[in-house]
Amino acid sequence: MEPRPVIFHIDVNSAFLSWSASYRKNVLGEETDLREVPSIVGGDQEARHGVVLAKSTPAKKYGIVTGEPIVSARRKCPGLIVIPPDFRLYVESSHALIDLLKSYFDQVIQYSIDEAWAEFTGYELLYGEPVAFAHRLKEQIKRELGFTVNVGVSTNRLLAKMAGELRKPDCVNTLFPEELEKKLWPQPVGNLFLVGKAAAARLNGLGIHTIGDLAKADPDMIKAHLKKHGEVIWNYAWGREEEDEPEAKEGNKVYGNSITTPVNVTDIRYARQILLSLCESVGMRIRADKAKISCVSITLRDNDFVNRSRQMQLDSATDVTEEIYDTACRLLEPLWDGRPLRLLGVSTSRVSYEEYRQYNLFDREKYDRLEKCNQAIDTIRARFGEDSVMRASFLKTEVSHTSGGLNREKRAELLTVQNLRKKEKRDG
Repeated sequence: MEPRPVIFHIDVNSAFLSWSASYRKNVLGEETDLREVPSIVGGDQEARHGVVLAKSTPAKKYGIVTGEPIVSARRKCPGLIVIPPDFRLYVESSHALIDLLKSYFDQVIQYSIDEAWAEFTGYELLYGEPVAFAHRLKEQIKRELGFTVNVGVSTNRLLAKMAGELRKPDCVNTLFPEELEKKLWPQPVGNLFLVGKAAAARLNGLGIHTIGDLAKADPDMIKAHLKKHGEVIWNYAWGREEEDEPEAKEGNKVYGNSITTPVNVTDIRYARQILLSLCESVGMRIRADKAKISCVSITLRDNDFVNRSRQMQLDSATDVTEEIYDTACRLLEPLWDGRPLRLLGVSTSRVSYEEYRQYNLFDREKYDRLEKCNQAIDTIRARFGEDSVMRASFLKTEVSHTSGGLNREKRAELLTVQNLRKKEKRDG
């Protein structure tokens, strides 16, 4: 009999604020720890629709919520500390977390900038009982990286992710199938993964107020009112994932990146530039692993926290940024209904490690030229830093050209701190 699978979901607590607070305290030497006072990370409050991107626990006590206008947050707490987002720092911090996870697990799947899944199945003999190891992992991240995480433990990605939401912050939670009725079903239906405000309101109108109500409802009735999305969330209420998840031969199953924007995105040109930035970082990671992908998907989240996703199969596997970006743009226009966006994400799957490619979408000459160009840019960035080469379209924009990557000075500061911590650990 095969052992029951065990999946970890690792989620950084109030990621943007935690990463900024850790950097300011441990690297810049600031006395105030932003995590211990009312503070937020927010877009430029002079800009249109500047919103709260992350908040401290003390700020939460004032009723400040993620996504609300900064002006409104200041009314609730006049002494609120507001700092701008530093997306370069956030991506570097994210990379540090993923690197640590990969030092333990062969299969690590990054879902967004601040969360990832890790496959624990088969590691029991090496690391011991899963929940006990999850506690050790959580403490190591806090000690070595300077921020706290939640670790959800279950038998699949969906339940592991929802487990992580049960208690926060700095907690390890389980949500195994036999625990659904006790831990998951009593919660409001809006707490279920991928149930936004609009879907929750429609379900409430049908007399469905808890996740348990949804699980016990007639699935055909739910599908009649919410279409395919209704079928998906009904299965989610039972802890069942969709079955068509892409598999890979080895290494990463998914290469993706997403970003919560400092201001609501209302202009399609701005949205395309963000997608290009995300595709740049995703493409670099794909090529670094000598992989190719043949499926591209994008995710949009509007200011009502409603998520929309769409994917497209490519005719041939690719590792070229331009081809990934072109596909993402073709997905964007029919998917976006014009509502202001607060998050955009690009994900690639159907990973392969074969050199052969069928030349259907791009002809051989054009593809070879772009592939060589991408490889040359990667080489230059690896040697001289990510800011050494960028597309001209990013010169007069606030969008980071790779959605991350610290400049050399800040990277040097971080490396210095990390080396000091390692020395202290060695010296006891």
